Formats: sequence, C-alpha cells, structure tokens
Amino acid sequence: MKRFISLITVLLLTIPLSAIASTWMVDPVHTTMQFKVRHLMISNVKGNFDKFSGKLNMDDRDITKSKVDITIDTASVNTNIKMRDDDLRSANFFEVAKYPVMTFSSTKIEKVGKDRLKITGNLTIKGYTRAVVLDVEDGLTPEIKDPSGKMRRGASATTNINRKDFGLIWNKTMDNGGMVVGEDVVIQIEVEFVNEPEIGVGPS
Repeated sequence: MKRFISLITVLLLTIPLSAIASTWMVDPVHTTMQFKVRHLMISNVKGNFDKFSGKLNMDDRDITKSKVDITIDTASVNTNIKMRDDDLRSANFFEVAKYPVMTFSSTKIEKVGKDRLKITGNLTIKGYTRAVVLDVEDGLTPEIKDPSGKMRRGASATTNINRKDFGLIWNKTMDNGGMVVGEDVVIQIEVEFVNEPEIGVGPS
C-alpha cells in the first residue's frame, strides 16, 4: 500500500504544468480600454486607449492563483478631438515622450460572492505606482470556441482612480470656483482573451 501511494504521488507530481495552467492573451480587436472624467463639472468626457497588450496566466484549478498583466501605449489615447488628444499626450498629462506606457500587474485575485471577482494590482502611470482594485462584476466567462476554432473567454472590469495620485495634476480654476477637469477617473475595461501563445497590439 505504501508503495502504491508513493507511486500515485510521483505520478501527480509529474503532471505537466500545462494540465493545470493556461495562457490567455488579450485580443485587442475585441477589447476596449475606456475612461471618463468630468469636464467643467457639467459633463463627462470619454476616451479610449487604442494600443495595448496583455496576458492572463490562468490557474485552472484555482482562479485566485492566476495573474493578469496589461501594458497600454499612452500615445494611443483617443478622445476623437485632436487638440485635446495632443494635450493629453503632452507634459500636462501623460507626457508620452518620457512615459510611453502605463502598466497594470495583479497582486491578488479574490472571489467575492458567487460570480464577482476583485483583482488588486499595481497601476503605474508616469512613474507613479499605486494599488488599485478592479471590480469584475460577473467574473470570467466560461470558455467558448469561436468560428475559427480558437478558445475564448471574457470579462468586464471597472475601477475608479484619482488622477492626481499618478502625477496627472494639470487643472485650471473657472470663474465660479470650479475646475476645468475633474480629479476622479472612471475606468471601464471590456476584455476578450484568446487561448494562444501571443497576439499583437491593437489597431493604430
């Protein structure tokens, strides 16, 4: 019996990592990285980042042991207004010539209730790194095979940050005492992962 148990233990230890872990790349064609911020305290300005890449290292036995990493090209900021986008790329905001990317790297994934996940991680913008929490309301979807035979899964995540925490401090006071740009930024991510070794960044 002892020899039998030892044999089973050895067999379990020799199971390849691929049997319990999988790699999922962010598909930039079917993913959006959006943000919105108050303008003049009367409306919201919305924008996207059009170039990014990312990877989910999935622990198929325990999702809380998985890891997510995302890199975003700051120069790809797009609010559909060239003058505003040029200002966002300048030293007033993202200073893209000096800080060409922002990154997010998860440090903890927690199950919250039946379907929700909370992903804590380090967000780095302009050299400032702060812990943020992504709220994944419906968790990670089950795997599904697309028409080309690739396996896919998706998720929707949101978080709020204060832009001043990341060195994005430019503002201007209006005559009524209000500010031109709000401090709180809402980030909304709609991500689709594809189970393949590597995939490029989004459209230029």
